[in-house]
Amino acid sequence: MLSRLFANTVYIQVRKNAFRLRHIESRRERDVAAPAPFTTARLLVGQFREAASLLRKAIRELAGSGLFAASPVIVIHPTEMVEGGLSEVEERVLRELALGAGARSVGVHVGLALADAEVMALTRRGSRPG
Repeated sequence: MLSRLFANTVYIQVRKNAFRLRHIESRRERDVAAPAPFTTARLLVGQFREAASLLRKAIRELAGSGLFAASPVIVIHPTEMVEGGLSEVEERVLRELALGAGARSVGVHVGLALADAEVMALTRRGSRPG
């Protein structure tokens, strides 16, 4: 019961120069576009600082950042530029983005978009999505 009170799960879809965030518990969504591009010709996240700053701000606005706000569990999902899968470096960039935005744990998912129940199942299992 206490874990439900402090539940804070965020599903993030990464697109070229944009994020779509969904807070699972409140069902609030937010689309944010980068004021300065973070996607390069070869990488979905090629400019780390710009992407990190944008994601940090968006998560604070969506999931809260008060004194008693729990750090979110994040499932991050690249939706573009994933032909052939992710390299270790690309996966690490996505994990570091989420951790830098305040996540207590991160799963990287590659595949079809996830419904809320699928996101929760992945985070409950504690397994690596994707």
